[in-house]
Amino acid sequence: MNTGVVLALAEDHITMWWVTLGLGAVVIIAVIVLLSMLIALVDDIDDNVREVWDTATRLAANTATTWMLQQTTVRTAELDAEVQRHAQLLNQGAR
Repeated sequence: MNTGVVLALAEDHITMWWVTLGLGAVVIIAVIVLLSMLIALVDDIDDNVREVWDTATRLAANTATTWMLQQTTVRTAELDAEVQRHAQLLNQGAR
């Protein structure tokens, strides 16, 4: 067997291994970059969801007592009637 042919095959195999390792390194770098971008995107979404949740919580706290607004007219009318009775009593006592 000719040793020159064996060495040529060995050099081809070594070259293929280097090419494979280079491609593997490129793939690993691409995966790292894409995962970093995904983590940044997920963090951004998490921050926005937290902001929406805080806003919704504040909105719920600020509108928790709006059901009482329906009673405002009724209570104002009752207060007006009571003030009128007091005014009549004061006017009767002043005569």
